[in-house]
Amino acid sequence: MKIVIAPDSFKGSLSALRAAQCIKKGLLRVWPEATYELFPVADGGEGTVETLVNLTGGQRFFEPARDALGRLVEASYGFLSDNQTAVLEVASTCGLTRLSQDELNPAVTSTFGLGEQIGQALARGAKKLIIGLGGSATNDGGSGLLSALGLKFLDKNGRPLPPGGLALAELARIEPSQELERLSQIAMVIASDVQNPLVGPDGASAVFGPQKGADAELVKKLDLALSRYALVAKELTGREVAQAPGAGAAGGLGAAFMLFTEAKFCPGLEVVLNEGNFDQKAAGASLIVTGEGRSDGQTVWGKAPVGVAQRGKILGLPTVCLSASLGPGYEKMYEKNVSAIMAMSPGPMSLKEAMAQAEPLLEEAAERLARLLATQLL
Repeated sequence: MKIVIAPDSFKGSLSALRAAQCIKKGLLRVWPEATYELFPVADGGEGTVETLVNLTGGQRFFEPARDALGRLVEASYGFLSDNQTAVLEVASTCGLTRLSQDELNPAVTSTFGLGEQIGQALARGAKKLIIGLGGSATNDGGSGLLSALGLKFLDKNGRPLPPGGLALAELARIEPSQELERLSQIAMVIASDVQNPLVGPDGASAVFGPQKGADAELVKKLDLALSRYALVAKELTGREVAQAPGAGAAGGLGAAFMLFTEAKFCPGLEVVLNEGNFDQKAAGASLIVTGEGRSDGQTVWGKAPVGVAQRGKILGLPTVCLSASLGPGYEKMYEKNVSAIMAMSPGPMSLKEAMAQAEPLLEEAAERLARLLATQLL
């Protein structure tokens, strides 16, 4: 019997790889003779680089780049095993996890560091870029990234704008750069599940601004600033992105790629499954085991376990899910080819306790799952 183990990370406690290893350890107690294929997954947010590098036997690199507030940090990106495809994630440079709660300020945070990473990857010979947009702390429309690649964002007096989304309200002109033109020769895949437009009530500022530190007044100002940005950028590129689905991803970073590159957008999990050759590795399997930190009604809207289950459906494989906790609406997952769902906790415990014991709890849950499934095989 062959089993594919394909969990997402358990946020705050287990990486996707460690979760997969724990699940395997539990299953082995019941099925020691089975063959196991570990395929930890990610959705374009934090962990995407590590996941794809591990799945393909690639290599990670660590180089200085700026975080969302312009401080130099050691950030990572990777190359897949072909040594030509670089994978980057917003979270590594200008991500929310880089900042403390009192540092969150989308008025001034910038995507400059991601632009630096793109330059570093190109210097190492990248011919293709995969960029995960999840987990950003920014709302600058990607202007920081574009600045790092040579574009100039100028006010009416020809002075460069300061970093951050709020400054775009004063944008009068964008000057192109030869550095950015190099990207037209590079294949680019943007891993993002977000379908929000750049501006408006469903735009980047209104929907994601509050979690990045914006109050109601700042949300309005940021939305107006991004509207100005879209207008001025259209004058240069001829492209209309204000209401384009996905343009609002990562605080408008999606718009930057739409405006100035020929990048293709793809759901993050789909990128990971395809680049990691999931279909090939799942060939001959009898079961898929996935997992995540919390399963609820939101899981059906593009989260990893349902995405894995949907791919399993195409392959004719049943999928079961191990979750740290279950919330209202988790049962909707049954409609998405998730055959069974099991919570990790054997009884009442605090979140702190559960996170501290995540490894043994997940191993034990995997063992319980296997014993239940084994009764159906008798």
